[in-house]
Amino acid sequence: MRILVADDDRELSQLICKILMGAGHRPIPVFDGASAMMAVMRAPQPDLILLDMRMPAGDGQATLVKLKAAAKSAAIPVIVLTAVPESEIKLTVLSLGAAAFLQKPFEPEQLLAAVDALQPPPAKR
Repeated sequence: MRILVADDDRELSQLICKILMGAGHRPIPVFDGASAMMAVMRAPQPDLILLDMRMPAGDGQATLVKLKAAAKSAAIPVIVLTAVPESEIKLTVLSLGAAAFLQKPFEPEQLLAAVDALQPPPAKR
């Protein structure tokens, strides 16, 4: 799967990309909300988006709203990754259209389980 990784923490983004590549995925790192929006509008589009909530140039919540409002990206599943306490944001992001929520810090196995749960079924031949 092509997975857009939108997180302004470059070290964490590199770690996430390494985890995803190890599982056979193709990560596309971006470091702010504006870059995430540009990336989903280009071809080929990602199959999944990992979205941090606190980023410059378009915070995650505003970016999530834009992603779900745009016809070109509305169907792409979004997993929210955040250090914001779960009680403060989980219900909000799920109501805005996020498919899943992961609290930072998370274990690599948690990340891969969330990604695998949203992986599209193999194409029929």
